[in-house]
Amino acid sequence: MSDVINNKAHNRYELAVEGHLAATYYKLDGDVITFVHTEVPSELGGKGSGSKLVKGALDPVRAAGLKVIAQCPFVKAWIEKHPDYADLVKR
Repeated sequence: MSDVINNKAHNRYELAVEGHLAATYYKLDGDVITFVHTEVPSELGGKGSGSKLVKGALDPVRAAGLKVIAQCPFVKAWIEKHPDYADLVKR
């Protein structure tokens, strides 16, 4: 599996796996990043690609000191399952 990259030109974090691209789209406003939508191709379903994508997006977000708004249900659910990332959520 490759690493998650921030494709700033398309406002998305991407993970290429087995010739498929999983992506989570965001909007950046100051020090707040809003995750709007996540797409994981059905070919990658159940392989942990979505989780790797979200973790790979949230780690640099944390390093940059940004706060997160999880509009995307997948990102929201992932954060709820990983309480060590709850501090990133904008209150």
